[in-house]
Amino acid sequence: MIEEFSFGNFWSFKDIQTLNMTAAKIKSKNVSLDTNNVFPLNKELSLIKSKAIYGANASGKSNVVKALVTFIRIIRDSAKEEKALSLIDSFQLSTETTSQPTFFQLIFRVGKTRYRYGFEADDKSIKSEWLFSTPSKREQPLFIREKNEIVEINQTHFEEGVLYQKLLENSKDQIFTDTSLFLTHLNSIGFAKLSKQIFKTISSISIVSGLGHQGMYSIAGESLSDAIKKKFILDFLKKADVGIEDLETVEITNENLPDSVEEEVKQELKKGKIIVSSRTQFDSNLKAVGKSEFSFGNQESEGTKKMFELSPFIYRSLKEGLPLVIDEFDSRFHPLLTKKIVELYNSSENKKSQLIFTTHDTNLLSPELLRRDQIDFVEKDKFGASHLYTLVEIKGVRNDASFEKDYIQGKYGAIPFLGDFTNLISFE
Repeated sequence: MIEEFSFGNFWSFKDIQTLNMTAAKIKSKNVSLDTNNVFPLNKELSLIKSKAIYGANASGKSNVVKALVTFIRIIRDSAKEEKALSLIDSFQLSTETTSQPTFFQLIFRVGKTRYRYGFEADDKSIKSEWLFSTPSKREQPLFIREKNEIVEINQTHFEEGVLYQKLLENSKDQIFTDTSLFLTHLNSIGFAKLSKQIFKTISSISIVSGLGHQGMYSIAGESLSDAIKKKFILDFLKKADVGIEDLETVEITNENLPDSVEEEVKQELKKGKIIVSSRTQFDSNLKAVGKSEFSFGNQESEGTKKMFELSPFIYRSLKEGLPLVIDEFDSRFHPLLTKKIVELYNSSENKKSQLIFTTHDTNLLSPELLRRDQIDFVEKDKFGASHLYTLVEIKGVRNDASFEKDYIQGKYGAIPFLGDFTNLISFE
């Protein structure tokens, strides 16, 4: 589970900011939230199950998600892809930062052990890298890297790193290059069990766009071949009240496609198959008499397709206890549906899964749904730098305040300052 994700000098963020998933020592208006919305880890620490991120358009909300995506992709690809660091783009509106590295750090839990892993890099090379663990109360370094040198390594608790170094002591090959991470290299070694576990844990964080894309649609379509996943998808769609009774993947042979057929369907047809949805058909006496079939990709609404695309990711997150991050969560969704999904993650039935999302849906800003530490805001200052902060940090906010009303009125910041749009009508 994610405890904290910190990043700095990345896109619109100049200074280091932290997405904090630790539960604050607060009491909510709805006392059940202080039990249902958190995971208690020990007497001192609990983690929150969900986090909503609000802000004006172009404030930098999506850049929070982009920072996490970039962090994960560099870890995953740096050993095999020299251009992995090209994903890094520093804050460009200050001369202080354009020549400085970008900072990434994730604090997370694997079982009862707390890990802190991070690195600094620009688009050309890794500047530093570190891994710490806290198996009990005291944090210990496993390795610390400065440029291409491991300056500290734990001889007792990080034997795989020590062994890897010894194997290459007399080799002409470098342990790693300017553009690759030590952790990523260790993941490729058979005996590096801890590094593999950390690599797998970080890589397992699912990050998707609420706007959807072809890859998500394909994954959802492939999920229909698994009976358990298909049942979850159908149950999800039925509970969302879209009227679909069944979904099937049908093999087809017709290759003459009209221009009206959408891209998702065209991609399916190239593979010789199409997803068909079915609904109940009624006669004149409103008696069910059979089923009517529809081309899912071409005839269903955008909201229904988004539910379909998201469903396998929600399934995996809840089943395997993995974090799910969704950018533009509320896009194409009715407010009642977004609320139900948030309630699902905040329920007592959810024992280990976290949901992080960006949104404009103020319907979710309710003390009956979210704790104050579950609500973040992103706001740009007059110098173009984004800042991330939590509602619980704002002094004077009562636990029974109208979060939605106060946010719209600008009491928490992170709203647009709009001009008079009626002036646009004058064309003289």
